[in-house]
Amino acid sequence: MEAQAAATTARGKRTRDAIVDAAAQLMYVHGVAGTSVDKVLAASGAGKSQMYHYFKNKEQLVAAVIDRYLERILANQPAIFELSSWADFDTWTEQILDIHRRPGGPVACPLGNLAGELGDNPTIAPLVDRAYRTWESYLERGLTILRDKGELAPDADPARLAQAAMTSVQGGLLLAHVRHDITALEDALRIALTHLHSFRP
Repeated sequence: MEAQAAATTARGKRTRDAIVDAAAQLMYVHGVAGTSVDKVLAASGAGKSQMYHYFKNKEQLVAAVIDRYLERILANQPAIFELSSWADFDTWTEQILDIHRRPGGPVACPLGNLAGELGDNPTIAPLVDRAYRTWESYLERGLTILRDKGELAPDADPARLAQAAMTSVQGGLLLAHVRHDITALEDALRIALTHLHSFRP
């Protein structure tokens, strides 16, 4: 409780954020296994006592990094928060593509990286899945709105459709990054939208 209270102060929040941001960057590049606490401390400028003030162990730090990754992912696709029309879904996919058209792209999905490295870890894997489900939940909400408006078939399952869309997004991101070619992501998103549109009444 004391650590949580300290983190709510401006200085405490800055310190905690610095640690999480440094860990997020290092884990993105080197993986969790390749990121030691000492490397995080050196990159963040924090002391070991501060580190363990906020995180009891490395797994807690990884959990915070997962939350940070999700926060950044969603911030790069703000249309996902306001999905209420088919045009909004088009905007959402374009926002994803815009990120990967920038110099250095297509980039790997940080959650995908963690899933590949820690997908069998009984402690971390559920946290990655929770992040994906949160991401999916905004798609599900938008599809539910469309169904309620009569713009999606009444027997359509928004949760299942959201999962299918996420599957396309993740597959497209993976191949686009590995091949350094955004067409894989463009095609995956087009397939996702076509699948969703197939459930229009």
